[in-house]
Amino acid sequence: MSNLVLIGMPGAGKSTVGVLAAKVLGMDFVDTDVIIQQAAGRLLPEIIQEEGIDEFLDIEGEILGSLDLTDTVVSTGGSAVMRPAAVSSLGKGGLVVYLSVPTDEIERRVTNLADRGIAMGPGQNLQGVFAEREPRYREAADVIIDCSGRDIEAVVHAVAEAWHAS
Repeated sequence: MSNLVLIGMPGAGKSTVGVLAAKVLGMDFVDTDVIIQQAAGRLLPEIIQEEGIDEFLDIEGEILGSLDLTDTVVSTGGSAVMRPAAVSSLGKGGLVVYLSVPTDEIERRVTNLADRGIAMGPGQNLQGVFAEREPRYREAADVIIDCSGRDIEAVVHAVAEAWHAS
């Protein structure tokens, strides 16, 4: 195995879990949202507003598909699964883990929709985004971790166990 790729909805804890899992596993850590912002020279909400959702997803997919990482925990943006080739490329030779969190919990965690840079269509809410993406997360994942009611340490432990079992 090479990389551990975390996928899931915004607010699922991918970045937080990713940093801690990287420490526990002795791996590097990358947050793809940060890489996208650096490559574009703009914040995610600006890219989405200025380019539109489809162009943002294309940019995200292109950047994710071009990453050449090894021994890295990769926290993807919630929309990474919208361009399947990107997740497939990241997961090649690695382990893709879906951090599954129910929509009601996501809604409690994510209160700053405008600042988060979530790729949502006009009039779409988090439940609509979840309904669209959830089947894609499940399809892309090698392992699904139910994070409902678990604290961060328990999720990190489950991710580390999944890594060691792979």
